[in-house]
Amino acid sequence: MKINKYNSLVFAMLFGFGLSTQAQSKQWTLEECVRYALDNNITIKLSELDVKNATIDKKGALGSYLPSVSGNASHSWNIGLNVNPVTNIATTQTTQYSSLGVNAGVDIYKGLQNQNTYRRAKLSIIASQYQLLKMQEDISLNVANAFLEILFNKENLKVKKEQLLIDQKRLARSQEMVNAGTIPRGDLYDLKATEATDQQAIIIAENSLLISKLSLAQLLQLKEFADFDVVDDTNAKDENNILAQAPTDIYNKAKEIRTELKLAQTNLEIAEKNVAIARGAFQPTLRGFYQFSTSASYSDRLIGTDGSGNPVYAGPHSVLDQFSDNKGHNFGFQLNVPIFNGFSVRNNVERSKVSLEKSKIDLEQKSLDLQRNVYTAFTDAKGALNTYESSTVTLEARQQAYNYAKEKYDVGLMNSFDFTQAQTLLTNAQSDVIRTKYDYMFKIKILEFYFGIPIVPIITK
Repeated sequence: MKINKYNSLVFAMLFGFGLSTQAQSKQWTLEECVRYALDNNITIKLSELDVKNATIDKKGALGSYLPSVSGNASHSWNIGLNVNPVTNIATTQTTQYSSLGVNAGVDIYKGLQNQNTYRRAKLSIIASQYQLLKMQEDISLNVANAFLEILFNKENLKVKKEQLLIDQKRLARSQEMVNAGTIPRGDLYDLKATEATDQQAIIIAENSLLISKLSLAQLLQLKEFADFDVVDDTNAKDENNILAQAPTDIYNKAKEIRTELKLAQTNLEIAEKNVAIARGAFQPTLRGFYQFSTSASYSDRLIGTDGSGNPVYAGPHSVLDQFSDNKGHNFGFQLNVPIFNGFSVRNNVERSKVSLEKSKIDLEQKSLDLQRNVYTAFTDAKGALNTYESSTVTLEARQQAYNYAKEKYDVGLMNSFDFTQAQTLLTNAQSDVIRTKYDYMFKIKILEFYFGIPIVPIITK
């Protein structure tokens, strides 16, 4: 059942990738992968939009300093008995009335809320930039992990194929020995079973390689990845000699540069501004205002009465003259003193204080997490190096044991079962070296990451 599952997966992957026997057209380096991910990853694009939103919010906060100006205009028809709004005489006629006006106002004092809102908006831009930088750093680490996973699977597949070639040669040699009567036929069956196991191991390794390539391609948001492959960079050295640093020094450096701490500190400052804004609502507000208005009537103008006492109308007064004669100005100051508002302002202040305390705790927790992560990363890197060195020594011993077993098997002093066991131990040792090497490489990357050595330099847009 397991083999059928892997066979189906291989078919699906081959169909999805459209792989062919043609030569690979491009092999990506780690830096190219990280750069491409930073430019195309969807999550990073969303974070960039958050930065733009924060910039827009800053413009809105800056606008609160400026006066507000609005204009209004109206035109109406009054039919029948009505009071002419210009002459103030009740008449039965159709009257058209137009009015124009301009209103302006400016905050003189608002409990420093405008100032604190603007400062909070600037902090929000910084916080969104830190959030974007943290996202870029996380994506870089994920890309590095996926990149090293591909290298591990490629080396593992190479080992499996080399083992298959060895077993096929040994099977052919054993067939000759069986024909010559040197070894029993039962040993030949064991070798055929071993060859079949090797074939299964290759299928599994190919599946793992294809899946790891697909994972990295999806992380990079590649649209065309039929020929996607990476450069075989298998250097497992601590080039920056990061393990020579003391954990305390790495932690002290991390406290100065780590983005998560800067983000938490900025969020704390934003929470402090929120408290100041909420408290500002307790204070009186003073606003200056100015209004301009004018109007005109489009009805006939009363100029007197005739001999019978009936009103006599002249044609409508000039509209422009009416707008000029009827204009008025209104300006002054408006003071608003909050007395009681159902505890809404007090509750807003209390909620802001709670958020401030949460931000303080979050900053403290981020500092503790960073300390734990740095010491854990240092310990893990040290342990990974020791494990890698030990597995290398083990491989050398297993290789010697295998060579000795092969010599005994070739002269008939060892049966196929014991020889297969020696070969299995050698294969396991080879796999352990590959696994521990890439585990060590990734953990060195993490430790360098905390020390401020990026996988690739991140350029802020």
